[in-house]
Amino acid sequence: MVVLANPPVVDQIPLLRSPGPADYFSAIPVVDLSSPGAARAVVDACERFGFFKVVNHGVATETMDRAEAEAVRFFAQAQADKDRAGPAYPFGYGSKRIGLNGDMGWLEYLLLAVDSASVSDACAVPSSAAFRNALNEYIAAVRNVATRVLEAMAEGLGIAPVDTLSAMVKEQGSDQVFRVNHYPPCPALQGLGCSATGFGEHTDPQLVSVLRSNGTSGLQIALQDHQPQQWVSVPSDRDAFFVNVGDSLQVLTNGRFRSVKHRVVTNSLKSRVSFIYFAGPQLAQRIAPLPQLLGEGEESLYKEFTWGDYKKAAYKTRLGDNRLSPFEKLAR
Repeated sequence: MVVLANPPVVDQIPLLRSPGPADYFSAIPVVDLSSPGAARAVVDACERFGFFKVVNHGVATETMDRAEAEAVRFFAQAQADKDRAGPAYPFGYGSKRIGLNGDMGWLEYLLLAVDSASVSDACAVPSSAAFRNALNEYIAAVRNVATRVLEAMAEGLGIAPVDTLSAMVKEQGSDQVFRVNHYPPCPALQGLGCSATGFGEHTDPQLVSVLRSNGTSGLQIALQDHQPQQWVSVPSDRDAFFVNVGDSLQVLTNGRFRSVKHRVVTNSLKSRVSFIYFAGPQLAQRIAPLPQLLGEGEESLYKEFTWGDYKKAAYKTRLGDNRLSPFEKLAR
């Protein structure tokens, strides 16, 4: 974290060193979802990084562009108009405050519940029919990407049936969430060598999350097994999706896949708009290592819990907390 003698006022939001060219990570795994080798590539990426980029995903450029244009139009409204769509407790519009436990970021956002493959009728936001229709088209497409990725994971791990993981997301009542994040530029920090934290470091609690953003970079991931912790910047690609392994998938694979810690650093001159689909199971879904993935004599590293248990516990924590720690079994 950067400490300035006379910091500009950015609403008590933590400052981070601005990333430079050397921070961009060229070794991000790229998975061609249409390739016969996709399953093996997905597993390799999840084991090494808990993160990968997906290309040849089958989502039309027009679908992505339409959702982005409507999001930009929404966030360009007067603040008073946007505030009427909030607060985001549990769903709606939010600004700077992330959750209820004191986390802050240089962003504004929409947090939406998803039923099946569209924005839940319980969400009054967005009220614009054009925006809602664009989001529903996008959500249906990205949900399909998530299920294909989960089935590639199952195939690569040798799990049968191949829809073991994807069925958790496709079942009626699965707990799916969708975020639209807007990170405005922060010109007050230009030339100071630091940037405002857009979204603080965290892991996602669900099975996987699937992200797409405009052409503005800002996403960073922490490389696994690096001491001290090493953060690298992810080169932006508005035509691709990026997949994060979540905490629940880490448990289901007994730690073979590990959830990736990530964060967003804002740009001093350019806005960043991102869409994140969070694939979660039903609240009653049992989360424990899949028996097919446990070797002979291998024990679970985690106490068994339901997704509802974990979600309730996770949302009582701060972003940067190790949410899985209370569910880990102590080494004997």
